[in-house]
Amino acid sequence: MSVVLNQISPREGKPHLGKSDVFAGLRPPERVCKLDRMGAAFPTRLSFMRLLLRRMSSEGWQMKRGQFELDENGYGTAVYTAQLPDRAYSLIAFANPLADEDRTDRVIASAWDAAFVLFDGIPSQKDIDRLRTQAPLQEAGRFEATDLVISRANRSLRLFEYVCDCLSRGEQPEATKLNEVGYLMRTTAVYGNGKFGISDRSRIASRVETQNSFQAEMLTVFLIRQFTFDQLEHIAACRAGGKPAVLAPSLKRSLGIGNATGLGMAPFVVSHPELLHHWFHARESALARVRAMKDISPDDVKRALELQQRAYQHVNEWRTSDEDYQQRNQKLLRDLLELRYWLECADSEQRAGQLWDALFQRAEASFDLDGQELLCALLIEIYPEASEGLDEMFHAHEPDLLHITETVRATLERLDGQYGWTDDIDFSADEQNAHFWYVSENKLEPRFGRRVEESGADQEMPVAIARDMAAFREALRGSDPDQSLRVFLQEYPEFRHLARRAQVLGRYPYGEIRDNLIAEDCSPLDILRFKLSFFGAAKFDPKSSLWTRITMFQGAPLMSELDQPWADDWWLSVAPQNA
Repeated sequence: MSVVLNQISPREGKPHLGKSDVFAGLRPPERVCKLDRMGAAFPTRLSFMRLLLRRMSSEGWQMKRGQFELDENGYGTAVYTAQLPDRAYSLIAFANPLADEDRTDRVIASAWDAAFVLFDGIPSQKDIDRLRTQAPLQEAGRFEATDLVISRANRSLRLFEYVCDCLSRGEQPEATKLNEVGYLMRTTAVYGNGKFGISDRSRIASRVETQNSFQAEMLTVFLIRQFTFDQLEHIAACRAGGKPAVLAPSLKRSLGIGNATGLGMAPFVVSHPELLHHWFHARESALARVRAMKDISPDDVKRALELQQRAYQHVNEWRTSDEDYQQRNQKLLRDLLELRYWLECADSEQRAGQLWDALFQRAEASFDLDGQELLCALLIEIYPEASEGLDEMFHAHEPDLLHITETVRATLERLDGQYGWTDDIDFSADEQNAHFWYVSENKLEPRFGRRVEESGADQEMPVAIARDMAAFREALRGSDPDQSLRVFLQEYPEFRHLARRAQVLGRYPYGEIRDNLIAEDCSPLDILRFKLSFFGAAKFDPKSSLWTRITMFQGAPLMSELDQPWADDWWLSVAPQNA
């Protein structure tokens, strides 16, 4: 199987953007960098999955399935290669028997239905043999510099078996039943960036295709998705006595890869403030460009109505067992109906002005946060050109040197401007110190403990930025204002990392979450949803305030379809009609 991808055709026609440097004002950090709004985020066309697939198409990557040696039960080895103009990446998949009692989403599991490695280049048989013994061990395995990403996954037994049985009988499954789950296989981890001894990110950070956020990980998941389809059809064909058993393309597109995501993602956002700023700033810049547009054409309003209808169906098909999300989604459906009414009533005079900005302000006055943030994503989706070039800084540079010659007075003045919002938090109150973040000893994964009831607060991770910056400011106030920062830090070395952080964030105002991350009412789920929405994930199904299930690449084109003109039009996917 070999496919050559051509460039996706751009959307015909462009709206009037005006001068490139004249935009409506960006929403300020104090408004958008808040947990409740972050926890209402939706994927946009700037999401990392969309960026990857557009690159794959525009650069004409060749996608090939090489080795495919599975037995009748789907166990064995497969290799998929993405051939770029000047290098290649390969996914090596190992499918193994797994007892039902050993199948779990929990990170403490030690066995899975399948294990995967994204390999730098095209693996030799020696590489495959080496990884066949190491990849199924995951964290306990031994890896080399060529091993960029490791992952593992379990089948969704109910859906996998249902679809396989349908295909083996020469039938197609019901689309509604596929939508109840949304995936055939669910990953429980996708590890990159040097974790557990795999290749360090520095090895690929300068490459154009992998310098931006999580591109190697997204490529891994996309190829895992293809493996699940091929494995499914192989098993079904074996059951059918060798007859072809092919799932309809429209039904394949409706299936993504599930994922169970826990706390591991949350501290990353705190420890990478420059990246956080770039993610926020790109999205807010695209939104500002759209809000500044005038002379909106009837075709653009028609496109907005099409996206509203899709979003309404998407939310209506969103299955979650979380009662809070169920209630929020019902309100979101009402907001989407209200949006449709506004769009249908937009007359020529309104279109001649800044229609999108007017709708945006109207939504801020009457929609819940979910509705406001969904409208932002919808507006960005109307105009592909509004996002052009904004993803070029989805990576961080090496940290700057700490400038220690400035005075205590100058440092305090800057901190008062950056972190004055922490004055509204009483850190002497128990409810503002209810939690602490730490790393578990057995799995090296972040955890969220209760300070009073659990031990380990002495091993606290530096996540409580609001509390620590308040303490830093208090110490500065008690020092000689004309003293240099160097002398101050010699006396108080515990504030050195905070001094560096504040200096860096002077240039990256969106890089700080403006909330107390150890407060009683802090929900890590808000951070998880924000980051996952930038991945491009959808249909969040929280299982607690600490972890959620999601679906990735649902609605995305297949490996053989990336050259189609519609291949980038899969924002908020919806279930297809029955094939």
